[in-house]
Amino acid sequence: MIKVLFVDDHEMVRIGVTAYLSAQPDIEVVAEADDGKLGVELALEHRPDIILMDLVMKEMDGIEATRKIMESWPEAKIIIVTSFLDDEKVYPALEAGATSYMLKTSKASDIANAVRATFKGQSILEPEVAGKMMKKMRQKNEYHPHEELTNREMEILLLMTQGKANQEIADELFIAIKTVKVHVSNILAKLQVQDRTQAVIYAFKHSLVK
Repeated sequence: MIKVLFVDDHEMVRIGVTAYLSAQPDIEVVAEADDGKLGVELALEHRPDIILMDLVMKEMDGIEATRKIMESWPEAKIIIVTSFLDDEKVYPALEAGATSYMLKTSKASDIANAVRATFKGQSILEPEVAGKMMKKMRQKNEYHPHEELTNREMEILLLMTQGKANQEIADELFIAIKTVKVHVSNILAKLQVQDRTQAVIYAFKHSLVK
């Protein structure tokens, strides 16, 4: 029997989903909470197999509740069940430790299946959520050398794209020409290019010039 805790501040949602889950031969709803703070307390008290967690609630939201539960009980398996798909909710919820992410528009049978799958160690994500996570992973894996440039180096690189020589850059920024030369040398090294011309080409290629 899979023991479930349901945390949601919408009574009708809790009643509906709880009734369906309780009718399943392999699922038992052992407790309910209408806010995140109580949800944390009940989670640590009952240690259910699965926690169904809403995101937007009074007292404590689902993201903070998830974080607190995972800090005290890292083995907890939490399924987010929410109406929200925006980045400000999806990423923090999963980063807080949630295993699966479902929408309240899902069929009750889909939520029940997510409970079973998550219990077995699988991660069930709505297609839109899975797409967001894949996109974020790709972005995280993409490395651009110019990200290593300091603000001053970026400023000098942009002046270089305007065709300005070292002395002109020094005059405009009120710094010594020797300092400019050091910055230019660092820029070339960080961008992994051989000369100023290649640095300028790099800047245009990566849309650093507005």
